[in-house]
Amino acid sequence: MSDEVRPRRLEESVESLTGADLPFRTPDLPGIGGRIRVRPEDFRVTEIPAYEPAGRGPHLYVSVTRTGHTTPEVADLLAQALNADKGAVGYAGLKDKRACTTQTFSVLASNGFVPDEEWVARRLAAETPLQVNWMRCHGNKLRTGHLRGNHFDILVRYPDAPPEEAVARAQAIADALKRDGLPNWFGPQRFGHEGQNVIKGWRIVHRGWRAHRRWLHKLLLSAYQSWLCNRYLSLRMHEGLLDCCLVGDVARKHETGGMFLVEDAEADSRRQVAGEISFTAPMYGHKMWAAEGVAGELEERILTEQELVGFNWRRGKVTGTRRTGRLVPSDLSVRREADGIRLSFSLPKGGYATAVLREVMKMGNPDLAED
Repeated sequence: MSDEVRPRRLEESVESLTGADLPFRTPDLPGIGGRIRVRPEDFRVTEIPAYEPAGRGPHLYVSVTRTGHTTPEVADLLAQALNADKGAVGYAGLKDKRACTTQTFSVLASNGFVPDEEWVARRLAAETPLQVNWMRCHGNKLRTGHLRGNHFDILVRYPDAPPEEAVARAQAIADALKRDGLPNWFGPQRFGHEGQNVIKGWRIVHRGWRAHRRWLHKLLLSAYQSWLCNRYLSLRMHEGLLDCCLVGDVARKHETGGMFLVEDAEADSRRQVAGEISFTAPMYGHKMWAAEGVAGELEERILTEQELVGFNWRRGKVTGTRRTGRLVPSDLSVRREADGIRLSFSLPKGGYATAVLREVMKMGNPDLAED
């Protein structure tokens, strides 16, 4: 099959798995429509830390609030203002530029010397647009994954329904999501404009193409992996298997993060409904713990349709992992305001707010709502 034919066919299905046409978890409940991110402060994100800094150590943890900057841009601002190397700044996860975001960074100053907090505050006030909330020392650098999740406070403006009806619609959907959860979809921002990152990731895997920069190469591979994961979740949802565990599933314990192979599907399905565990979805790669039995057959179906059976993931330098299959928002609340409907909720790390918003708004990609 030629390099041109396969991507063209892939393009036909990319949109359906990058957000626009993913199936809804609550298809029988009407949404509220509307628009998000009309103003940066309409979309607030606050990081939920995995641990609190101890108050001693060579790394200075700095909590900042900002708008209009990516996480790497903020890291660069901190390094420049505090005379630190770029590699000396750490953070737990990437946050959206088009939001008002509160996030913690760690900074290891030159020669391990931690500067006076008053000096740091003055430097950041003079050299950056960042709002500093607090700072405290700790013994280690913040690294990717050092967080429990994120709290979101989002205003949806211009709902399609009158205010009282919009609140009632949003509340009905919120109640269903709190009870049943939803697929842990990757959001459309993962896939690039019109899913082009997925197409390029496909070319890396199937044709040995290489991006000109290492970080871009990894990003494109990750986009294709994420698209395959959405494909698996879509298949599982289509077959009515989202609310249960299957024999051979690799499940994750929510409290500890530990994973295990499901042997008693009936008992573990009850544990999933109770919110103790969840099945996990594949992020294919050579180190991924593959499911077995019926669950393993589902994973193989994705590989078969993508002509990946027997693919050497190690040679392609695709590590792989597993991702929690169901997303259950906590503290999900709905409130009417003069300017629209406010949604407040928390998600574990890796969860996308757009997965919740698309259900409430009944829009494939809430970020593409027309002006």
